[in-house]
Amino acid sequence: MSKVFTTQRPPVRGTNHMISSGHYLASAAGYKILENGGNAIDAGVAAGIVLGITLPHWVSFGGVAPIMIYSSKSNEISTISGVGKWPELASIEYFKSNSENGIPSTIERAVTPAACDSWLTAIENFGTMSFEEVVTPALEICNKGFVIQGTLAHLLPNMEITPELSKLLIKNGKLLKEGEILTQKQLGKTFGRLIEIERKYKNEGRVKAIRKTRDYFYKGEIAKEIDEFFKKHGGLLSKIDLEKFSVQIEKPEIGTYKEYSIATCGAWCQGPIFIEVLNLLENKNIKNMEHNSANYIHTLVEAIKLAFSDRHFYLGDPNFVNVPLKGMLSKEYAKERSKLINNNSAFAEMPQPGNPFKYQDEQNPDFILSETPQPSKNLHEGDTSYVAVVDKWGNAFSATPSDAYNNYIPELGLSISGRGSQSWMDPIHPSSIEPGKRPRLTPNPAMIFKNNKPFLILGTPGLDVQIQAMTQLFLNIIEFGMNPQEAIEAPRFASYSFPLTSMINNYEPGVLSCENDIKENVINNLSTLGHKIKLWDQKSYLAGGLCAIQINNELKTLTAGADPRRDAYAIGR
Repeated sequence: MSKVFTTQRPPVRGTNHMISSGHYLASAAGYKILENGGNAIDAGVAAGIVLGITLPHWVSFGGVAPIMIYSSKSNEISTISGVGKWPELASIEYFKSNSENGIPSTIERAVTPAACDSWLTAIENFGTMSFEEVVTPALEICNKGFVIQGTLAHLLPNMEITPELSKLLIKNGKLLKEGEILTQKQLGKTFGRLIEIERKYKNEGRVKAIRKTRDYFYKGEIAKEIDEFFKKHGGLLSKIDLEKFSVQIEKPEIGTYKEYSIATCGAWCQGPIFIEVLNLLENKNIKNMEHNSANYIHTLVEAIKLAFSDRHFYLGDPNFVNVPLKGMLSKEYAKERSKLINNNSAFAEMPQPGNPFKYQDEQNPDFILSETPQPSKNLHEGDTSYVAVVDKWGNAFSATPSDAYNNYIPELGLSISGRGSQSWMDPIHPSSIEPGKRPRLTPNPAMIFKNNKPFLILGTPGLDVQIQAMTQLFLNIIEFGMNPQEAIEAPRFASYSFPLTSMINNYEPGVLSCENDIKENVINNLSTLGHKIKLWDQKSYLAGGLCAIQINNELKTLTAGADPRRDAYAIGR
């Protein structure tokens, strides 16, 4: 009997609208919004907020939420810089004086919560519904609860349960486990308070009511309660930081790979490196390589090492740093750098960065980073999830929300972003600590266009694996003709030969992790080339959790995939 499908799950196909996200309840919430007449932005925000309920170990309404939006009406792409800023009291000098080991993994690493503003900014400027309409699915799950399973059940036993978290996760003296119900009624009350503010100003119009809702969080009573919590527990974040904060709507960074255009968020996240990796690979004959052969994997990994070296040395908040993006993303620069890829030998460690400044007629600044990454053997866990939506009008939404149980405030049911952990103590480093500065973010949603129309909406959790997994997905579809589900389920690999974003002073020179269903002879050949192989289990959650929607503009069809490595699901019709 022949197989009907070549994948563990079938691709989800439709002609009307489609959503793929990191949890089935989030996808169901977004799908319901679409069925009720909402657009892709309404549905994406609804799903994104639900991800913070059903994947609370990875996502928070008080965390980060970088967003990309395509408007079919204007034919324009917009990004929302959903990452917080360091408090005014934060500085390298402060941490040197008050912490023996750099940035502590405590409340002091908190930055301003950006996700709330990011979601509200999206629906205010690009949506059609009220905050109450899009948050209601999340509110219902908060109050009624959901059944613990999947990655949450897997990771809960190994989590550090603080006294604050114990009120949420421990019942009758025991940690909640798979099959039991988790309710989050305090977060539900916080949503209820925001809804009441919106209702109060409803007669003044949808936009005004949403803005008042936002102000209540960042300038009103909720801001006051966040301020009091941080004062009580020795944090740096204050009401002043919250009042000053706002996300920004920006234009995307744009690159190309053959006839495709790649759109990402700006240099405040690692998104532009996705373009740089593809620029490097465009100089190699990828299509003629055997998929997941040693030659193919080696070529991708070496390109990733080159691009990630540039990430380490150049990428940071462009409001504070002169990021040479024009040079980094130029085809000429990629052509020069790609010559460093040796078909017969792997880089033993992170290669030196290139000089992109000369490709934008600037002098390369003469600097030496004082913090030297040290070899380590760390687990690569990480938080984050993802949501992609395409609606019947052709609008598209791509978001990568994140932030786990950091700085949990029981009275609000909120975890406040701990993204300060992705900053450096070296004042020369582009992602150094500075008041008002954004840490360089790993979450990076993306969109691919063909003939000036959306072709592929994609993203994934996975820290430093994100761009690597997204590159493999893209090439699986473009060069090897896979559908999104096939492209997602194909065996995956990732390099760790650069400073880890989650453990900034550590890296694993030459290490290449491969899922164990990559052929044995390929693994052996990669070892011969100098890669230090570490095997993942087949379909390991450490390899990311890709979601994607492919648009066929000729046939007017949508095809979605969702990663069985995590809790992801796609729904559409």
